[in-house]
Amino acid sequence: MTQPLTTSAAEVHARLPRIALVGVHGFGERHLDNLGRLAAAGVLELAAVADPQPPAQGTLGPAVDVFASLDELLAAGTAPDVVIVSTPIQTHAPLALAALKAGANVYLEKPPVASMAHYEEVLAAAASADRLVQVGFQSLGSDALPAIEGLVVAGEIGDIRGISATGLWLRNKAYFKRSRWAGKRSLNGTDVVDGVATNALAHAVATGLRLAGARTVADVESVDTDLYRANDTESDDTSVVRVRTARGTVLTCALTLCAPVQAAPSVTVYGTLGQLTLFYTEDRVAITTPEGTRHETFGRTDLLENLLAARTEKDLLSPLSGAGAYMSVLEAIRTADSPQPIHPDFITWEGDGDDAHPVVHGIEALIRRAALGQATFAELGAPWTASAGMSLDINGISVATLQDGTHIRPSSSPRPYLHPVRTIAGTVVTDHIPEDHVWHLGAGVALQDVDGINFWGGRTYTRNAGAYVWRKDHGRIVTESAEHSDGHRREQLSWLGPDGTPVLREQRQWRWAAVGNSAWKLTLDFTLESATGRPVLLGSPGSNGRPQGGYGGFFWRLPRVGDATIWTPDSRGEDAVHGSVAPWLAWSGTFDAGTAGAAHVTGDPGLGHPATLVFLASPQAPDPWFVRHAGYPGVGLSLAWDAPVATEPGRPVHRSVTVLITDGFLATQDIEQLITTLGESA
Repeated sequence: MTQPLTTSAAEVHARLPRIALVGVHGFGERHLDNLGRLAAAGVLELAAVADPQPPAQGTLGPAVDVFASLDELLAAGTAPDVVIVSTPIQTHAPLALAALKAGANVYLEKPPVASMAHYEEVLAAAASADRLVQVGFQSLGSDALPAIEGLVVAGEIGDIRGISATGLWLRNKAYFKRSRWAGKRSLNGTDVVDGVATNALAHAVATGLRLAGARTVADVESVDTDLYRANDTESDDTSVVRVRTARGTVLTCALTLCAPVQAAPSVTVYGTLGQLTLFYTEDRVAITTPEGTRHETFGRTDLLENLLAARTEKDLLSPLSGAGAYMSVLEAIRTADSPQPIHPDFITWEGDGDDAHPVVHGIEALIRRAALGQATFAELGAPWTASAGMSLDINGISVATLQDGTHIRPSSSPRPYLHPVRTIAGTVVTDHIPEDHVWHLGAGVALQDVDGINFWGGRTYTRNAGAYVWRKDHGRIVTESAEHSDGHRREQLSWLGPDGTPVLREQRQWRWAAVGNSAWKLTLDFTLESATGRPVLLGSPGSNGRPQGGYGGFFWRLPRVGDATIWTPDSRGEDAVHGSVAPWLAWSGTFDAGTAGAAHVTGDPGLGHPATLVFLASPQAPDPWFVRHAGYPGVGLSLAWDAPVATEPGRPVHRSVTVLITDGFLATQDIEQLITTLGESA
């Protein structure tokens, strides 16, 4: 058993713990301030410091020895009880090993080391030397962490749905000039792994992992990395790291050093009844429940004081053995492909000289979407990422992209969908994973109640509750096979329940073609048939008692639209057309989601572009229109407005809908003429 550094009051007065600090500049200056505070309180003695560049004269007391290196310090016989390592990342491992070999306990600044191999080496050395190693994740000393864990255990926010860590910081050019290793992935062949997740906002990652219950390497099932840089560096400065723990909890870390203004970083625990947000630099927690939001502020234990008082590793608040999960993240980043540069068209530089800092366009909205949707920047379709999905082209122009939906979080009911859908001129007319409803996915087919299974995503409206509630009832739709040709795609899909059992079989067809120079038409044809050998009921919140809530079937989520006009041949406005039956419904306005060009990005309103969408009703049934505008922009044809529809073996449910996507504003006369010209049944 490791012996305590202080064992009795008499021994404390006889000999205070002797501390050596390696690295007195940068963050080492904070350690000097803290050591001065604790020395003045009679808690410890600062015996020596080591740095090739000694501190300014008068900084240290006359009794503090100064050395150029840790080797010199140890060779001089100073015999420190604790060595604090606050040096460049790539030096942590050798310095920690030297201190442990000399019989000292170690306080190791974050990140503890630069590779998993070094982590395992230092961990083994600490065990062999029977010494303690504390890692400098100061946020782990916060009293807020056990308080949050207690609130979760008490059911304050219900069952956990996921955790996010977000950081919107800004760093200027001078930040990356402060040392030779700043912004480096390696230096002279030695791993450094500097970056937004591994250094600048490492506390966000470490705190998120702690609240996710992930401490050891074995606690981490997988790590997804999505790394980018706006600065002229090797390391990432704008990234999403998604961690799935062995217990199934998902932690999504969405972080940037390229924000327009700096904000307090936070970690949020999402529950079925509310959420807890820890602003870890402030030790402040926002607790949101159905009763409202309250704020509580907590104290914090200094990690050096905690190390001095510790008798065993279990007493440490941030032990090296508890950093295994964090090292799994660092190792995933270390071994990932180099961060992709963000195209300059999506960056604005603010300030001059070394004070200049980059701002990634729309980064605040993207960070929020990533956190809420458990999605990477690439999955969100940020314009500076590589495009994913299958393109639907007309005359060499990509007018839509088919996403397979496999990356969508389980509680959003993963499913195939179209996004982005564009006009011929490039205006984007769909949205997906929006902040208000992250389970809204472009254009496609979704139902909230299929024999009690949610294939829509989000909360489920139940008649018993008379409200939307979170349930573990989400299914997923997977593509079994597909045939793709110019202007046509035929798919076979399976609707699978939470246990993977097929509930429905679907045949889906997409058809697309140009209509003149400024318009094109998209037709979706889908057939749903029971895969259970018995009737399957297709329902909606409306069929379960939610007034005016009959959404489900075909649904099109629009982006933000300015000056929107919504009308049918007989009615105008959201309230009038919602729930009505009409041969077509038109939506025109100024679409702000951006274009295919570099000047517009997700979350950036840009200058806006006029477009009109005309939705033609299904000829198979008089389904009412479902329309939302005030809360969010969306259009659907309700398959089960106020009563469920049954699909039986041999008697499938079949619907088709055609959408005309046009640049500019159309009037009713234009629409009627266009429909007549196309020969469409309206």
